Amino acid sequence: MATSKEITSYNKALDKASRDICVVLAEIIDETLTKAESKVWHGAPVWFLDGNPIVGYSKKKAGVELLFWSGQSFDEEQLKPVGKYMAAGYVFASKNEVSKSVIERWIQKSRKIQWDYANLPKNRQLLKLTEF
Repeated sequence: MATSKEITSYNKALDKASRDICVVLAEIIDETLTKAESKVWHGAPVWFLDGNPIVGYSKKKAGVELLFWSGQSFDEEQLKPVGKYMAAGYVFASKNEVSKSVIERWIQKSRKIQWDYANLPKNRQLLKLTEF
């Protein structure tokens, strides 16, 4: 799966260091989540499975944050909680920190462990766990 034009445009607008990180992340995600839909959602690249946000990234002050919407359930020390639900992420300060094998492991877990964000509004803001 090729990176969408929207995501390519997002990446091109970044400073070189951030762009280098994002291009590598997009390649790894596209290679690993072959059946995912990808788009810029709420201003940042996000990949979805069956309408459920799985993984995305965004530019932060400290670097590029790779975010997994269900990441707090992955049992991965490197992923730090983000927000009020079950998301967790990791901030990359340089391209050299990106480990393809680690990210692929996290993505594999994201396929199996998914909190149902797609139906969050109709479930009255209560997350439900769906394991595949």
